[in-house]
Amino acid sequence: MTLREAVAWLDRHVNLEATAGRVRGLSLDRMRALAAVLGEPQRDFPAVHITGTNGKGSTAHLLSRLFAAQGLHAGTYTSPHVSSLNERIQLAGRPIGDDVLAELLLDVRRVIEATDLEPSWFEIMTAAALRCFADAAVDVAVVEVGKLGRYDATNVVDGEVAVVTNVGEDHTDGGPGWRAAVAWEKAGIVKPGTTLVLGETDPDLRDVFCEAGPSRTLLRGEDFDCVRNDLAVGGRSLDISAAGRYEDVFLELHGRHQGDNATLALAAAEAFFDAPLAADVVSEAFADAGLPGRLEIVGRAPLVVVDGAHNPDGAAAAQRALQEDFAGAARTFMVIGMMRERDPLRMFAEIGARGCELLVTTTAPSPRGVPAVDLARAAAEAGIRCEPVTDPAAAVRVATGLAADGDLVFVSGSLYVAGAARNAHTTEPATNWSF
Repeated sequence: MTLREAVAWLDRHVNLEATAGRVRGLSLDRMRALAAVLGEPQRDFPAVHITGTNGKGSTAHLLSRLFAAQGLHAGTYTSPHVSSLNERIQLAGRPIGDDVLAELLLDVRRVIEATDLEPSWFEIMTAAALRCFADAAVDVAVVEVGKLGRYDATNVVDGEVAVVTNVGEDHTDGGPGWRAAVAWEKAGIVKPGTTLVLGETDPDLRDVFCEAGPSRTLLRGEDFDCVRNDLAVGGRSLDISAAGRYEDVFLELHGRHQGDNATLALAAAEAFFDAPLAADVVSEAFADAGLPGRLEIVGRAPLVVVDGAHNPDGAAAAQRALQEDFAGAARTFMVIGMMRERDPLRMFAEIGARGCELLVTTTAPSPRGVPAVDLARAAAEAGIRCEPVTDPAAAVRVATGLAADGDLVFVSGSLYVAGAARNAHTTEPATNWSF
């Protein structure tokens, strides 16, 4: 079975990422049953499990790099992907090859067809990742939660270390008590005996996580912290205090928030090894740590930056990065597309769209994407100069065509939009990676 045939089969299954529908009667029973018939692959390796509203993908990426620099063979499972489905399952920092992914999906298909299981799209991908890591005999797997945590398919994994980046306004109706409710869902990945690395600093939420029964809890601001986070050429310059002290660490990622993610990753690595890391290990891991779709520069003259900020907190972090990391631009043009569960006016406000030269609205390539014309209508009501262009790649071409060499074109609102823009501006192949 080719990868194209495997993905066609995969796409016939319910994809909650695409629909984002409200699901009732949530349960891990189906995923547990699928893992069982596959031989419980999640029991074959230790894991670090990561959840949080924002930053979990970056934290997973940086933690995997720390493990690699320490000499471990690490597997990484993240979602969603930016350019290629292969990105979701990585070995030694590289997306698996087309043939490997096709074979994994075929293995899962055979098991499903021999049973009465009816798993979802994400459950199948999660099963493929766990089978991949077991087959590759990884030393450790870094597993990112797809949504929330407690009933996420990845929660068949019992992480030796559980990481919670933060609790923000995403996947919630914002009603009374929403922060505690979201925290409870995320606390579901914390199992008795686990070491919890807690990046959320709200003291009112601490008990929600501690009641899950971790053997120890490491707290941001008390047990670990980023004590210096300065702008540097091509990234950030950090001083991090955790079990060890790490000074003048260069991180090749833009945005102050990435310093916080790097600190979380380092604290998680220390928790896994139960010891500080050598300074050269940290330096090696964080240098050349660029990540697709996270304030990534994909074009110059004009400067084109793509970012997957998809909720209010992420949009606010992106705006801070524009003001600090990319402050030298003469004018800023924005290309924004988003999912239907977002409040366009709030997203425009948080990302600073009112101050841009022109906002080009676009339709995110997803069933949940808001039509470009609807976003343009909302922007016009807010007094923002805008133009709708349905196709994201065409929208970027419109913005870059109007921008001068010293201007900035910023593409954001969704990783789907970031991926489309990235594919239009890079020549890196989207598939055919190998390991």
